Amino acid sequence: MAMGVDQNASRHVFDELPDGGRIELQADSVDSTAIAAIRAHLSTIASAFQAGNFSTPDFVHGERVPGAGVMTAKRSVIAYAFSILPRGGEVRITTHDAEALHAIHQFLAYQRQAHHAMGHAIH
Repeated sequence: MAMGVDQNASRHVFDELPDGGRIELQADSVDSTAIAAIRAHLSTIASAFQAGNFSTPDFVHGERVPGAGVMTAKRSVIAYAFSILPRGGEVRITTHDAEALHAIHQFLAYQRQAHHAMGHAIH
């Protein structure tokens, strides 16, 4: 609940993409309160990450999330865009910097494993 969202009533997806990745979070049901909470959370996360602030994932996981340090240092070459989805939303992460891309993929892989979430990795 640190995210303001019941993780047991929602679905996370962490996809690695050739130019970055995406974080998707959608409610399991058509619960307008849950959907609004998810959208608010993801919008806040996109803004925080753009500013180099990864305190929420660090708090949720009780440790510094792999890749977050480089993502903070390279924030000027990484873009975060929040979009609405039918039962929640997504944050699309893009970069053209090889070091930032590697860090994004580390971050997403850790999140996918820690949340037992769906998603795919690029190899």
